Amino acid sequence: MKPIKSIKKWFKENQKTINFLFIIFVIWQLVVVMIIGFGVRSYPAVGDFLYNEKLTGGKVINPEWLWNRANFDGFYYLEIARKGYGDFRQAFFPLYPKLIRLFTPYFGGRDLVAGLAISWLSLALALFLLYRIIRLDFQENIARRALVYLLIFPTAFFFSMVYSESLFLFLVTASFYFGRTKRWWLAGIFGALASATRLMGVFLLPALVIEFYQQIKQEKRQPLSSLALRTLPLFLIPAGLIYYTHFLWVHYRDPLMFLHVQPYFGAGMVIKKIVLIYQVFWRYFLMLLTVEKFTPTYFVCVLEALTGAAFLILTIFVYLRRWFSYAIFMALIYITPTLKGTFSSLPRHLLVLFPAFILLAIWAEKYRWVRILYPLIAIPLLIVSLLLFTRGFWIA
Repeated sequence: MKPIKSIKKWFKENQKTINFLFIIFVIWQLVVVMIIGFGVRSYPAVGDFLYNEKLTGGKVINPEWLWNRANFDGFYYLEIARKGYGDFRQAFFPLYPKLIRLFTPYFGGRDLVAGLAISWLSLALALFLLYRIIRLDFQENIARRALVYLLIFPTAFFFSMVYSESLFLFLVTASFYFGRTKRWWLAGIFGALASATRLMGVFLLPALVIEFYQQIKQEKRQPLSSLALRTLPLFLIPAGLIYYTHFLWVHYRDPLMFLHVQPYFGAGMVIKKIVLIYQVFWRYFLMLLTVEKFTPTYFVCVLEALTGAAFLILTIFVYLRRWFSYAIFMALIYITPTLKGTFSSLPRHLLVLFPAFILLAIWAEKYRWVRILYPLIAIPLLIVSLLLFTRGFWIA
């Protein structure tokens, strides 16, 4: 009976927070459903990357009205969950499709539904952990505003798709939360799971090493052997990546195959020549001048340029606030995709950079123009991005 009493006590203590999270989660999901419904009725679907079970020659197992939740990368996650790694699918890290395969039987074989359930549950847990992280340093109004700002970000709809965004955000926030609260073994375990979900999960290692260093500076002097033992859990973080590279070596004799197959998806992640950030901005300046206006391609260019500029500024200000562990994580996540000379997919990768939304919330409390400008820009971009994605246009 003690565990039941403990659970009841925990729910009672966190009732206010849970109610708020439940409300914004439900409202956000309903808005996503309404936008998708409007798009289905108003705009024709285009492109070759719409999920369609009738075209695969197999049995239709998932509700058709949910198919557009698995467009683009969602198709590959489901195929990996069903059949394992086929040609060129090694670009996708294994944890999310493994979870889909694990939970599919509990949804009557409907793997798309299982994928959505994992994404939605992960998002709910991520929001709760992010709230707890923010409350370590700031008042409740900052925490609430930051969560809302995250959910109205133009590519936040990926949290509601068969994509690994929600799972990755949950694992990253869990690793940071347990690191911030000095539970390093849990921080290391969740970090390892993050690096089994995305390559960028390994960037938790330098971030949490900095976090650990900042914490021990406030403690009394300790023997080096004691400090080394305490940091040991952090070196679990690359375990997910190591596991995947070992798998690729055993099966394909190419431990970096997840990078080498990227060009087949038009992602160009294999960096043959490093492109500096100012060169990337110059390229986008030229594209905005030359790309045909009022087209989906132009919209994506605008979205990528805006988010690229905004998050560069936000990363710099996070550093200036001396949030060093957050800043190194943000900088590595931000700069890595840009080295190939483009901001392609960057608006989606940036979703995990939760310190940026904390900073936006702080600024919004101080400056009225931030409270007005951010939603005024973000919400229309979110609506258009979601409409385009579900109708078959590449967004990020």
